[in-house]
Amino acid sequence: MQTPRTGDAAAGGTDQQVIGVDLGGTAIKLGRFDTAGLLLEALEVPTPQPAMPGAVTVAIVEAIAQLDPARLAPLVGVGHPGPSDRSGRVARIAINLPGWREVPLAGWLEALLERRVTCANDANCAAIGELWRGAARGSEDALLLTLGTGVGGAVLLDGRLFTGRSGAAGEPGLIGIQPDGPPCNSGNRGSLESYCSRAGLARLSPLEPRELCRRAELGDAEALAVWQAYGERLGVGLSSLLYLFTPQLVLIGGGLSAASEHFLPAVWQQVRERVLAVSREGLRIERCALGNGAGRLGAARLALDRLAPDAARALG
Repeated sequence: MQTPRTGDAAAGGTDQQVIGVDLGGTAIKLGRFDTAGLLLEALEVPTPQPAMPGAVTVAIVEAIAQLDPARLAPLVGVGHPGPSDRSGRVARIAINLPGWREVPLAGWLEALLERRVTCANDANCAAIGELWRGAARGSEDALLLTLGTGVGGAVLLDGRLFTGRSGAAGEPGLIGIQPDGPPCNSGNRGSLESYCSRAGLARLSPLEPRELCRRAELGDAEALAVWQAYGERLGVGLSSLLYLFTPQLVLIGGGLSAASEHFLPAVWQQVRERVLAVSREGLRIERCALGNGAGRLGAARLALDRLAPDAARALG
């Protein structure tokens, strides 16, 4: 495991501390925070491969023991790919991780950690993080898309997460945009994820995203054309979502968001062509402000909201 590093804020703040965990397909990112959301300590460890639920649970427990050996943080929030149940106890499904169906993740972790745990969709955690201390501050209605191994997403309405009656709503990456398109792990065909995930980008170019970015920055016509095509597909899917939610703000996160300057012009072109002006009035489309730290921060905030509501209410 890697050695924990000091965070971007000095230790201190209030006495209460909380841990946020962001489970990804390749890495698990953890942070120990005070109740103001200041990062006190951070750690990143590899996700076990294959990322079976039991192996991941053990990896999280070991990482938390390394991050917080003095047990200063009694509360833990975990963001994971796919929806949780409404109680925040069960990871219902993760279509890009093996074996993740109805996994009682909070219960497993609580038994091993002897700390209180709550779980949520990783994109929902990122949205809460951005709402708390990032680009979504002051926005009541926002849509977040995370572009990476899959295409995750979250919906904020009136400042609250929209998760539906069973906790599974708000999965914008799984909407269909092409009836006979490539198969998606969800069982759909031609989903937004099929076109705008890393695998979808690979269908446009064999080059790695970082190399495509580098070439685009140098003005390479082929690389720019790839990002143009990618942005067009993303814009088509986003246009349908705008009609449904009419958000003030669309945030773009995940690893592929690093290329946003190359594909957002094409996204905007599609939005202007496809969406009535009244449905995109005042709309902003921006890259997430907190980068890869949004998920763990939001997971920590959800732990405060759900497990220590008095502390959360004091934050506003």
